[in-house]
Amino acid sequence: MRIMVSVARQMLTLLADDGRVLREYSVSTATAGVGEVPGSYRTPRGRHLIRAKIGDGQPENTVFVRRRPTGEIWTPELAAAHPGRDWILTRILWLSGCEPGFNRGGDCDTMRRYIYIHGSPDSAEMGRPGSHGCIRMRNADLVELFAQVPCYTLVEISED
Repeated sequence: MRIMVSVARQMLTLLADDGRVLREYSVSTATAGVGEVPGSYRTPRGRHLIRAKIGDGQPENTVFVRRRPTGEIWTPELAAAHPGRDWILTRILWLSGCEPGFNRGGDCDTMRRYIYIHGSPDSAEMGRPGSHGCIRMRNADLVELFAQVPCYTLVEISED
């Protein structure tokens, strides 16, 4: 299997080895657009791998900080108490770049930028850019995807 993320379409597509579309999910990439520079709040392009899967077995809306569950479950009340917080919920697929000098190593390393495919509050709009660099998904969609893909699944992020 492999994953294709289209920034233009704001869509994540899960493909079988033979290229058949298994499932499509609406996502939200970075508000600032695409780019590989640390601190740019942009979604990195190119070939990546899922380097780590985090959160298996956690309940939906589990809050993660630094890839660790905080013990909190996201609610509108919790969100109101922490306005502006970038919520990372439910599961994390941590990405690692595959292209040295572009999205791996040096000043452009996707993994060192902590770029994930992760869950977000149900109130987060999908289908349009809105993240701080990561790829946001609806929690139920991410739980489904997480169960289907192993570590080292190829993830291609393109502008088209």
